[in-house]
Amino acid sequence: MTPTLYAHPFSSYCQKVLIALYENGTPFEYRTLEDARNGTELEALWPIKRFPVLVDDGRTVMEATIIIEHLCLHYPGLARLIPDDPREALAVRLLDRFFDNYVATPMQKIVLDRIRPEPDRDSYGVKEARAMLDRAYGWLDRTLAGREWAAGRTFSLADCAAAPSLFYADWAHPVGEAFPHVRDYRRRLLARPSFARAVDEARPYRGYFPLGAPDRD
Repeated sequence: MTPTLYAHPFSSYCQKVLIALYENGTPFEYRTLEDARNGTELEALWPIKRFPVLVDDGRTVMEATIIIEHLCLHYPGLARLIPDDPREALAVRLLDRFFDNYVATPMQKIVLDRIRPEPDRDSYGVKEARAMLDRAYGWLDRTLAGREWAAGRTFSLADCAAAPSLFYADWAHPVGEAFPHVRDYRRRLLARPSFARAVDEARPYRGYFPLGAPDRD
């Protein structure tokens, strides 16, 4: 049996899992949430109604990082997204949390604020989110100096997290010229075949981006 993924192509966290699947050519059934029936199935599996969700051999697996951990355990391939060495794996997991918490989260704060009714918008919160992104870009720029990928020479879980996070973060709060290592890293991620595929699959949905998708990438 192949695992079933409930996801939407335009979702950053869904893209994170898709990258992992594409890196190893893992067969899976893709149930996109454009189909209302798949949304009903998702709600029955996970009442929180957040995606992605993976169903594998009767087990329901939630949260993008945990799904990738599950895939690494049960569907290992040539791409070792989590190193066997526990110390190296710890560094990868740290960066995974960095991209989710300090890039994706403030990016989503900016984006979601735009779809609120104007009287309910949180200008102070958006200002804080932009400041957080600048701090994150600064730390990441120093960290990436001399590295090809987030945790070193090998593409990993950390890069699966980084790719969609930085992709959309740059749309919401551009990575400035003061962060050349981050800008170069983002370009390398976009050139990675697994992420390029996820980006292409999401192109038809760019009109959904509340801030207006830039005419690039």
